Amino acid sequence: MTRKVVITGISGRLGRIVARRLHHDLDWQIVGLDRRPMQGRPKDIELHQVDLRSKKARDVFRAGDVDALIHLGVMHDPRARPAELYSWNITGTTKILEYCQAYNVPKVVLVSSANVYGPRPDNPQFLTEDAPLLAAQRFPQMRDLVEIDHLVSTFLWRAQGVETVILRPVHIVGPVHNAPSNYLRIERPPILLGFDPMVQLIHVQDVAECIALALQPGRRGIYNLVGPGEVPLSTVLKELGREPVAIPHPFAKPILGIAFRLGLSSFPVAELDFIRYVCMVDGRRATAELGFRPQFGLRDTIHAVDELA
Repeated sequence: MTRKVVITGISGRLGRIVARRLHHDLDWQIVGLDRRPMQGRPKDIELHQVDLRSKKARDVFRAGDVDALIHLGVMHDPRARPAELYSWNITGTTKILEYCQAYNVPKVVLVSSANVYGPRPDNPQFLTEDAPLLAAQRFPQMRDLVEIDHLVSTFLWRAQGVETVILRPVHIVGPVHNAPSNYLRIERPPILLGFDPMVQLIHVQDVAECIALALQPGRRGIYNLVGPGEVPLSTVLKELGREPVAIPHPFAKPILGIAFRLGLSSFPVAELDFIRYVCMVDGRRATAELGFRPQFGLRDTIHAVDELA
C-alpha cells in the first residue's frame, strides 16, 4: 500500500537528499512544500510552491490522505531580517502542526539540531536528550530553532494520537550549504588561539537514513543523532588540508564582525562559541530505539564537505 509523505523544505539540498532516499522506497508517495523550485525533480514527486502559512499549504492536508510529515522547512539565513525569519519559522511550524492535527496525520518528523543545547564552558562531556536547550542564551540567531524544537516537543506530548519524532543531529556535513560545511570549506578558516574543542560530525546521507527509520510505525520521541565519533577541530582541519588562521579571542569578534558586514566572510560572529566550547551529545537512545548506526566512517564523513551538491 502506497503511503504519502509531505516534505517541507524539499527544494533545499537536505530536502533533495531525503527525497532521493525515500524515492527509492516504493511505499512512499512524495509531496513537497517549498517556495522554491526543486532542481532535478523526478516527475512522480509532486511539488507545491507555496508558503507554509498559506491556505494553499493547508489544502495539501485537507484531503486527509497524508501519512507522514517531514519538517525540514526551517530558514537559516544570518543575513535575513529577524522578523522575517521568526514569522516564517515559528508561524510556519505552528500552522503545519495545526494541519497535521486537524487532518489526522499519524506521523510527524522534525529535523532539529544538537546545536539547540548550545556550546558552553560548563557542558558535560555528553549531553542527553533531557538536557535544557540553552543555545539562544549566547547565540540569539538560534532562538527560532530552539523555539521550533520546543513547539514540536509540546506537540509530541499534547497530540498523543500522532507519532512525533524529533531528531537532533550533530553537525551535518556533505554537499549541503549549512554553517558547519561552509566553515570547513574555507581554505583558511578562523580558529581561536588556545581553543581546540572536540566536535561531532554526521554525514548527510546518514541523517537521511535515520529519517527513513523514524518514519517506521511505533517510533516516537526525541533522539540525538551522532556520527562515527568525536575528534578535535584541529584534526578535522588538518585532514582537510586547511590552513587555519589563529585569532586571539578578544580580537576575534570585532575582526570577524567587520568581515561579515562587508561580505568578506560568511562566518557569523555569534558562531564563535562553536569553535570555542564543547557541545557533544549522547546518541545511544537513537541506536537502541531507532536502530540507527552511521554507515559512513570518520574520514569519509570529514571529506564529505568537499563533495559536489
